[in-house]
Amino acid sequence: MKISIITATYNSAATLSDTLDSILRQTYQDYEVIIQDGMSTDDTLAIARSYESRFDGRLKIISEKDDGLYDAMNRGISHATGDVIGILNSDDFYADNDVLRIIHDTMEHGQVDCVYGNLKYVLQGDTSVVVRHWQGSQYSEGAFCKGWHPAHPTFYVRKKCLDRYGAFDTSFAVSADFELMLRLIEKHRISNCYIDHCLVMMREGGESNGKLSNIIKGNRNIMRAFRKNGIQVSMFYPVRRLLPKIIERIRNYKFR
Repeated sequence: MKISIITATYNSAATLSDTLDSILRQTYQDYEVIIQDGMSTDDTLAIARSYESRFDGRLKIISEKDDGLYDAMNRGISHATGDVIGILNSDDFYADNDVLRIIHDTMEHGQVDCVYGNLKYVLQGDTSVVVRHWQGSQYSEGAFCKGWHPAHPTFYVRKKCLDRYGAFDTSFAVSADFELMLRLIEKHRISNCYIDHCLVMMREGGESNGKLSNIIKGNRNIMRAFRKNGIQVSMFYPVRRLLPKIIERIRNYKFR
C-alpha cells in the first residue's frame, strides 16, 4: 500500500526541514512526498531540492500559482499516485518514527477506507512544549452533529474515496478540511477506524486555529457545510464544539 503525503508550502523555509526529516525517519518506506509550493519567495524551494537525493526518487516538487491552501492541497492530490492520501502541513511533523507503519497496518488489517488519530499542539518557538492534546475517539453515527470530528492532520483516506466523492471544496476557506471529513464519513459513511496513538505534532498558529477571525469564519463555514451536505444540526453546535477545546486550552496553559 503506497501512501502519498501532500505538503503544501508557501514561504515555509523556517519549518520545512522538520517536516521532511520526520518523514525520512519513518520505518515504513512505501510512500511518496509531493511538495505543492505556491511560488515561495524565500528559501523554501532550495531547502526542498536539497532533500531530493535523500528521498531516492520519492519526492516530487511542484511550484505554481494557486488559489490558497486547499487549492494547493487539491493540486497535490491530483499528482498523487498512492493508494492512500494524507496531508502533512509544512509546519507539522510526525510524532514518532512508526506513524506511517501504524497507518498502513490499521488500514490493511482492518480493510477500512480512512483512519485518524491523536494530535498534539506545540509552541511555535519550542516544539518540546505541548500546548494542547487532541484526544480522538471512534466515530459513531451522528457524532459530527455532537461536536465530534477527527483532527484533520491525522486523517488518511484511500484515494478511491476522493476520486468518487471529491476532494476539498475550496469555497469553504479555513474549514474545507472539516467539510471533506463530514462529507466522507457522516454523509457517505466510508469505513473508518480511530488509532489511539499520537500521529502528528502541530505548531500553534495555523490557518484555522491561529486567529480569532478565522475561528469565527471557520464556524460559520462549518454550519454551511452541514447545510450543503443535507445534515441537520442545532444552531448551538458551535458552542458545543468549541467549549471543550477552550476548557482544555485553559487547563494546559494553567499547568504548563
